[in-house]
Amino acid sequence: MINVCFAGVTGWTAPPIVAAIEEAEDVTLAAGVARSAAGQTLRERVGAGTDGRIFGTVREALAATAVDVLVDYTSSTAVRDNVWTAVESGVHAVIGSSGLTADDYAELDRLARDRGVGVVAAGNFSVMAAVLQRAALLAAEHLPAWEVIDYGSAGKPDVPSGTARELAESLGGVHAPLQGVAVSDLDGPVEARGAEVGGTRVHSVRLPGFVVTTEVVFGGAGERLVLRHDPALGPEPYTAGTLLAVRRVAEQVGVRRGLASVLFA
Repeated sequence: MINVCFAGVTGWTAPPIVAAIEEAEDVTLAAGVARSAAGQTLRERVGAGTDGRIFGTVREALAATAVDVLVDYTSSTAVRDNVWTAVESGVHAVIGSSGLTADDYAELDRLARDRGVGVVAAGNFSVMAAVLQRAALLAAEHLPAWEVIDYGSAGKPDVPSGTARELAESLGGVHAPLQGVAVSDLDGPVEARGAEVGGTRVHSVRLPGFVVTTEVVFGGAGERLVLRHDPALGPEPYTAGTLLAVRRVAEQVGVRRGLASVLFA
């Protein structure tokens, strides 16, 4: 049995994942983390079939509960402390929160290898989003130029989203895209060309009606290829991928980026 601590257990993403854990025969929800619900049981607050407790911090949860895997769906400001606490304690981690940079992941990889634990981090745990990334990396092997458009809700504070950042950094690992006019030679506000992430220009749009839509546009002589993942407004697309990561995170020591690293290993 895999004992899970869910950080962000009262959040927007949690209900379908908690329900899926309840239905699973090999995974159990042992503890939760949510400052607003600290001291309550999982049964009374999220309807889980267990009297496991909800704690105010990951450190408190791990000190009081036997945990195999931390699942983090919190925020860009909380994820770093949560995950570092888990890995330092020898607990595997599945990261669904945005906010960690490439440098953060390099540091986390060193720590995870030192502690002998696994980490699976994905900006998006949708299986379709993972297929998009896989297709984009294949396209980048043959196409010279691309840019990424990152759509999020009007209230989403982190830019780019973890999904878009992960995609851009992965594409940069194939080769640097061809650029048109250099940023230094632009006539107008530089910000209009978006941010550079891993050598790729990324444009973040924040509007009502979006959750995390990701689009990569490849351009060539006289033609374009557009790959886009466009989820609905609910969190259900992230359930299957999260449970897959929980089940397989212990298979490999160190950090694996993206659900594609698990799906297509």
